[in-house]
Amino acid sequence: MSKDQQPEGAPEEGAPRGIPADGASADGNWLAAEGPDVETSLTDADQAFLDGAGDMPAEGAAEPEDEHLADLRRVTAEYANYRRRTEREREAIKERATGDAARAILPVLDDLDRAEAHGDLTEGGALAAIAQKLRGAGTKLGLIAFGEKGEAFDPHQHDAIFQRESGDVQKATVADVVERGYRIGDTVLRAAKVVVDTPAG
Repeated sequence: MSKDQQPEGAPEEGAPRGIPADGASADGNWLAAEGPDVETSLTDADQAFLDGAGDMPAEGAAEPEDEHLADLRRVTAEYANYRRRTEREREAIKERATGDAARAILPVLDDLDRAEAHGDLTEGGALAAIAQKLRGAGTKLGLIAFGEKGEAFDPHQHDAIFQRESGDVQKATVADVVERGYRIGDTVLRAAKVVVDTPAG
């Protein structure tokens, strides 16, 4: 059939079936020209699915509330660790500062111990009153004296200035204390200077 003999409104030869020759219908939707056999609109169920797709969490992703709770717990733990670390550092600084001040009076305390050993600190005397005040000040600083005759030798607390063998001991023992040791808390300011008896070989 020639072009002149085609019925009015029939598609031109070579044009896709169901599509107007100019590629569009009068309202610009060439799919609508396909006729009633072509479905061009979404069903209500399809549209609802697409509308809700953006709200669906990715597979395996945590809910926002869970993420916020995990963040809060992490921040709380970090802050608690920070406070404990800061407190330890503050205590260490305090002990060092107190220790520096206490070391200055250790020689005076040694002199008082020697005076007491020689009987010069008689009760009621002026020197005894001074000794009591000075030792009380050391106690307020947290100063603790250690090193006693007869206790087991401990190289972490005792500085053995002399050793001698003895048949009267089964292990190394402090036989005499030349200078007492002092510590503040766990910090040893000075080891005790002692004479040590060791078991006879």
